This record gives sequence, C-alpha cells and structure tokens, in this order.
Amino acid sequence: MATSNESPRAPDGQQTLPVSKERTLHELGFYALAGGVESARPIFDELEQAEELGFGTAFISERANKEAMSLSGAALASTTKIRVATGVTNPNTRHPQILASAAATLCDISGGRFVLGIGRGIEIGMKALGLSVQTTAQLEDFAEVMRKLWSGEMILGHEGPIGRFPVLRLGSNVRARVPLMLAAFGPNSLALAGRCFDEVLLHTYFTDETTARVVGTARQAAEVAGRDPADVKVWSCFATIGDHVPEELRLKKTVGRLATYLQAPGYGELLVNTNRWDLAVLEKFRADTVVAGMRGAIDEIATADQIEHIAGLIPEAWFEGSATGSPEACAAAVRGQLDLGVDAVILHGGNPDILRPVVEAYRAGDA
Repeated sequence: MATSNESPRAPDGQQTLPVSKERTLHELGFYALAGGVESARPIFDELEQAEELGFGTAFISERANKEAMSLSGAALASTTKIRVATGVTNPNTRHPQILASAAATLCDISGGRFVLGIGRGIEIGMKALGLSVQTTAQLEDFAEVMRKLWSGEMILGHEGPIGRFPVLRLGSNVRARVPLMLAAFGPNSLALAGRCFDEVLLHTYFTDETTARVVGTARQAAEVAGRDPADVKVWSCFATIGDHVPEELRLKKTVGRLATYLQAPGYGELLVNTNRWDLAVLEKFRADTVVAGMRGAIDEIATADQIEHIAGLIPEAWFEGSATGSPEACAAAVRGQLDLGVDAVILHGGNPDILRPVVEAYRAGDA
C-alpha cells in the first residue's frame, strides 16, 4: 500500500499531482475491484486512493470469488470517510436474518457508512446456483422484513413472498439505520425503488432519454406512495473510459462490456427494449459467428482482434450513454448526468488510478 506522502501513479506510470481535498465528492462513486479478479487484496490500495481523491461511495459487486459482505467489512475497516455499498448482492443467496445481521453489524462498526444494495439477479446465473430470479413482490417483502429486524422487532410466523420463517430477530436493542438500495431496470423495479427503497442504482449504457425517463418513474412512484421524491437517491452507473486509457483496454471496457450485456439471453433484450433500440440489431449481433462462438463473457475472453470485429456490429449511437474523450470531456459528461436528474454518478469502468484524471478535471469544475 502506498504511504501517505506518495502520489499514486497514472496508467502510463507517470507521477501525478495530488488533487484538492476541499470537499468529499458525495455525488461520485466507483467500483472497487471492478470486473473479475485474481485476488481481492488490491482493494486496500484502491480504497486508499479513492479516499484521497474524495470519492463519496465505493461499490462492491459480487462474483463467485468476490463475496460482497466480507469485502465490505474489509473496506469499512480500512477507511474512515467513504461509504461502502454492495452493488449488488442477491437477497435469496443468504438467510434473511443472516443478511440483516451482517448489514446491521457493518453499519454499526462503520458509524453508518454501509449501504445494502440488492438486485433480482440474472436468470442464467441464478439457475446455475439452483435459485430463481427475485420477483418484485419478493424484493418488497425482503425490504419490509429487513426494516423490521433493524428496528429491533421480533417477527413471528412470517409467511410472505420470500418464504416461511417461524422466528426472525436480531434483538430488541438493535437500532440500525441501514440504507437499502435497489438495482432497478424495468418499470416494476423502478416503481418499487420509489415506493420503499432509499437509493436506486440504474444500469450502464442508458441513453440520456432513458435516464431522464426512469428517474421520473422512480420519483413519481415515491410521490404516489406519499414519500418525498427527493428522499430517493438515484445513481447513474455511467461508463467512464477516457482517451488516457490505453486503446486495447479502452475497447475492452467499452465494446467488450456492452457486448457482454447484449450477449446474455433476456438481459440483452431488456437493455435494448429499455433504451428503445432496434431488436433486429441485437438479433444480427448474436447471429454473428464470432459472437455466437464465444463460450464465456466477451469482456473476459475475447481477443483484441475479436473485440475490434465486434465493435463493427454495435451501432455507434449505442455507446453515446458513456463518458469518453479527454478527461475534461469525461468530467463534463458526468455533470451532464446530474443535469438529467440523477443525484449521483458511478464512474464505471476503472479503478481510482485510471479515474484520477477525470476526477481532477471534475474538481477543476468546482473552482
């Protein structure tokens, strides 16, 4: 881990100047250990740099070798200011009392810096675990159970969409205010987020029109439910890959990432339909021999030549929902997301080292 008097290095290996620490950028987040990992240990260096840069929230995604709750504990123990959010875990992978206890514990030891983010799950991944994708009713039932447990309530004989449980309790002395975040895509989950979640996480590669529309859906649902729409914090998950990133890596994080979303059955259709894109383009993309021959996620296994070929299959307009170009252009695009009505933006696609020039340019806009 770098010592406090060292400046982290930029992707080209050059020393960079330290950024201003005048304010914490509560409206900016990033993904720690983005993508697949061989080891989780780099999370400590990433978080040190993230706090130095002033990021407000670190998100931790979950994969087979990245268990989100244990990583959240490590992240909170090694930091002092940044919030840590699971982004996201699936609530049916753990007993509800166990997950409620873990979240309450993390909230307690961190002084309230933990956010429990959940999502439905992807069908193919859930089936591989012998589980099912969560329904809207199950997600709502889960949220209600969590809040009861965090308020110290004992739940006897629960029978609801998440299942039957004779007794659920954390203890009458528990008073945990854990923010609940929902990864929302379609109208049902967006409306649910507005009704009973504290934060909502949008999907990557939403068009500007889609972003403004789905923000409106969540806010309207909050108002109908008698809540203040401003109480629902909306996160844009915004692909941010500037020209300072080496070209091969840049293509992997743009073309490769979007192509991976599109190749997934059901998932690709949802993204295309939400953005009101042409499904015929998706069908042609999947029918391509290179895409059809992939036996894994494109952004993990495709060669540089294959990704270059795949780039020609995806319309240029489908990449417009991202921040590209110079660091200054990326920073301006991030501010553009805030203008669409979101409250905060995840700079998706890089670790703090890669994102440093964009954050510096964004801070310069505060001056």
